[in-house]
Amino acid sequence: MRVALYPGTFDPITLGHIDIIRRASAMVDKLVIGVAINRDKGPLFTLEERVAMIEAECAILSDQTGTEIVAHPFENLLIDCARDVGAQLIVRGLRAVADFEYEFQMVGMNRALDSSVETVFLMAEAKHQAIASKLVKEIARLGGDVSKFVTPQVRDMLVARLNG
Repeated sequence: MRVALYPGTFDPITLGHIDIIRRASAMVDKLVIGVAINRDKGPLFTLEERVAMIEAECAILSDQTGTEIVAHPFENLLIDCARDVGAQLIVRGLRAVADFEYEFQMVGMNRALDSSVETVFLMAEAKHQAIASKLVKEIARLGGDVSKFVTPQVRDMLVARLNG
């Protein structure tokens, strides 16, 4: 069984994330969405809310692709999380050259820790390359329309959180 891990904070999950999830799920039998518990980033949504968003958005994709897609919170090293879920692949999305420089370093460190886990990069579709969760939250916080960047359900959660 081919298992891949797609890690991130997903605060919130965006259309860019969903694009990577859709394409990654075509390559594996099971795709684990690793939801990072990163207290230093001060997420807008709780871990439980982020997991629920991912599960809701990925249920449809799982039905469409026939690939099992599950959310898995983690707080340990990425390579340890990959081992925990039985992943042979780590999927990373790239938007720009700046992403590559950081990811290149991460691959080197992860390979030094466990060379049996491979990293695969997927370029975001052109229409999704500018999307970053941080920017989506800022646009929503300032009253802008984020409907081009997230699903309607996520948009509603953002608006409720920022206006509630």
